Amino acid sequence: MRAYQYRPLRAVLRACGVFSLLGTAPMAVAQTPHGASTAAERVQRDIEFLASDRLEGRLTGSAGNDSAAAFIAQRAASLGLRPLAVDTTPPGCRATPALDRCRVYFQKFMARGVEMVRSGHPEGVPAQNVVAMIPGSDPALRGQYVVVGAHYDHLGRSTTGALDPELRNVIRNGADDNASGTAAVMELARAFAARPANRSIIVVAFSGEELGLLGSQYFVEHAPVAIDSIDAMVNFDMIGRLRNDRLIVYGVATAKELAGIVDSANAATRLAVSAVGDGFGASDHSSFYAKGIPVLHFFTDIHEDYHRASDHADKINAAGEARVLAMAEWAVRNIADRPGRLTPVRVTAPATVASSREGIAAYLGSIPDMAAGDAPGLRLSGVRAGSPADVGGLQAGDVIVEFGGAVVKDLYAYSAAMKQHKPGDAVRIVYTRAGVRHDTTVTLGARPQ
Repeated sequence: MRAYQYRPLRAVLRACGVFSLLGTAPMAVAQTPHGASTAAERVQRDIEFLASDRLEGRLTGSAGNDSAAAFIAQRAASLGLRPLAVDTTPPGCRATPALDRCRVYFQKFMARGVEMVRSGHPEGVPAQNVVAMIPGSDPALRGQYVVVGAHYDHLGRSTTGALDPELRNVIRNGADDNASGTAAVMELARAFAARPANRSIIVVAFSGEELGLLGSQYFVEHAPVAIDSIDAMVNFDMIGRLRNDRLIVYGVATAKELAGIVDSANAATRLAVSAVGDGFGASDHSSFYAKGIPVLHFFTDIHEDYHRASDHADKINAAGEARVLAMAEWAVRNIADRPGRLTPVRVTAPATVASSREGIAAYLGSIPDMAAGDAPGLRLSGVRAGSPADVGGLQAGDVIVEFGGAVVKDLYAYSAAMKQHKPGDAVRIVYTRAGVRHDTTVTLGARPQ
């Protein structure tokens, strides 16, 4: 999970506003033939491999990250999942990329994040998402999709984002963050491969999340299916530390039906679910919600080993994760099997209280695009409904180039400009949209508490 609220980038992203039908079918992940391994055992084994020292923490662009991607792709192949990304290098594939022989599991991209540019590495590093599909069983609905995803990258030996930088280049294996979510996606792939849903299920393991949601942003911008055919995205990030049966589920207000779906999915599992409406946040579901796609994000909360070398596989509660997966599968099946599509909702920004007190951060409500672009400015991947940015007419895709008279070259320049203002200030913002220069004046709010 992105350390938005824990890194030096915290103030930057807070200013942008980043924080803040009962199924009747049995749950496949809860069913285990006599003598076979249980879901908890399979999850534990997968986490132990992904969080082993041999993968060196799965840093995006590293050999360990590539090995993790190969492991996930091999699992997809063994389950009979259909590759979905396109490789145009074989003869004939550039002209006719729809051919089955042109399909691969790896969706390759260059990971170029804002922080990489700032640290002197603007060229980025080669990376890949792992993408596969389980075709739906209903001919009328299989052209619609539910994305089940998690990021598989972590910090590796890097101290960037680490909460134990004093340990320097020690391996940070990220068992919970996010080998646990990756193992969850592979287990759900097993369940849906054994018993497909009416709609097709797209299974995605994202890289580059720790660098700024880069893999999921690339996926939504280069989706292998029509983006408007994706009915929902269900994300798993840090679900391996269930304590006191407490599970947090984000995004329940992003479609009219989702709160009821989550409630009914929990009827058998009986977890203590804290349901949060917002669809934006510090993980890959945010990239999908920025495109207007309903989302759910399953999360068992922060712990003392987060972004530290102590996040080891032996601390995983695999039985607890299996319970989370039983509930999650029920929810995904409900979404994928329902006759009609979900009704998306653009969630209104949390209420703010304008204040001029020192220490109260000003708030715009924009969602920054963390992928590095060649042009100067701050590109927006989304805008929170009802926020000052929304009221001022800003939209996803706009590029802020001036804020309150200060030139904005990147996210850090924007943050510096924002710090010069307080809630209640009227600020002129200059932005470009499709290459055309515009300006608007907004009244800044107070950051939602």
